[in-house]
Amino acid sequence: MSEIKVASRYAKSLIDLAVENNGLAESYNDMVLFEKVVNETPELEAILKNPIVPLDKKTGILNGIFADKVGKLTIAFFKIVVNKGRSAILYATAKQVIQQYNQIKGIVTADVTTATALSAEAKEQIIAIVKRELGANEVIVKEKINEKLIGGFILKVGDKQFDASIASGLSKLKKEFAL
Repeated sequence: MSEIKVASRYAKSLIDLAVENNGLAESYNDMVLFEKVVNETPELEAILKNPIVPLDKKTGILNGIFADKVGKLTIAFFKIVVNKGRSAILYATAKQVIQQYNQIKGIVTADVTTATALSAEAKEQIIAIVKRELGANEVIVKEKINEKLIGGFILKVGDKQFDASIASGLSKLKKEFAL
């Protein structure tokens, strides 16, 4: 079974348990923190994925880092996953928890690539359009700057992409004239 499928199942289990205990938001925030720490400290993921490191050592490391920063449910979840020999998928599980939580809450991430930084007004317009078109409750805008676009923007939400960049338009024109 693929890592993503297993991580998805563990994530669903944590979400279901968190809902039962009225701690969904807390578990979500814990997973966001875990993902952030792993992104900033790749050594942590290397330790979790290393089969040579003893399970109690992995649990101890996770407790040392997160015991006073996350809820009891999350610490218990970490311990269960590690003791089942699945510590290698904790990072993927955290990402799946975040993704599933966003689906439950109607939160959509919009990746916007522009030639220059977005103005507050442009950002608000993009949020309004995405909310209207996808029926989202909330839109998280992740900005990327790519000067090669010259102008315009590329908006990507999930597997949908809208390319309104000048570079794309010029490329299309170039292809048409090449015929």
